[in-house]
Amino acid sequence: MYLRTIAGALALIVGSAVTGAAELRTEHTYGLSEGEARPQATLEDAAFLAGSWTGTAFGKQFETVWNPPSQGSMVGLFKLFDDQGVSFYEILLLTVDEEGALSLKVKHFTPDFIAWEEKEDFINFRLVKLSEDELHFSGLSFYRRGDDRMDGYIVMRNGDQLSEQHLVYRRR
Repeated sequence: MYLRTIAGALALIVGSAVTGAAELRTEHTYGLSEGEARPQATLEDAAFLAGSWTGTAFGKQFETVWNPPSQGSMVGLFKLFDDQGVSFYEILLLTVDEEGALSLKVKHFTPDFIAWEEKEDFINFRLVKLSEDELHFSGLSFYRRGDDRMDGYIVMRNGDQLSEQHLVYRRR
């Protein structure tokens, strides 16, 4: 049941992340003002994600790995687990989209590797703000805190309620 609750909350980000983030207005989330262009970016702007990481999120442990930029993309894998086993997996694809900004596409899988999203569907986090040590997507932000630490924040929507989940990353 907890697994489907996370799945439902993550799925709700898709259509409302920029709006939800704008309503929340915390230091960890950013929306675009009407008519504001998304920042131009390259995969090199996200290269600090590359490597093997462990950490905590949703009251559990995670492992994630990102390959460095190559052939127009970065690919990542994510696993959330605790003593009872794996909660879910993610496959992540980071590319430069048709607007010249970064898009992070995420597909979720159950512990039995059954996709949560329909075959053609995925969650698309679109870059909305960028600085040297920060990537802010619509509903998801990464903050580099040195070579071996990173903080992430994801906006979750449950009905009309918005909340942020903190992810603490440590390089392996």
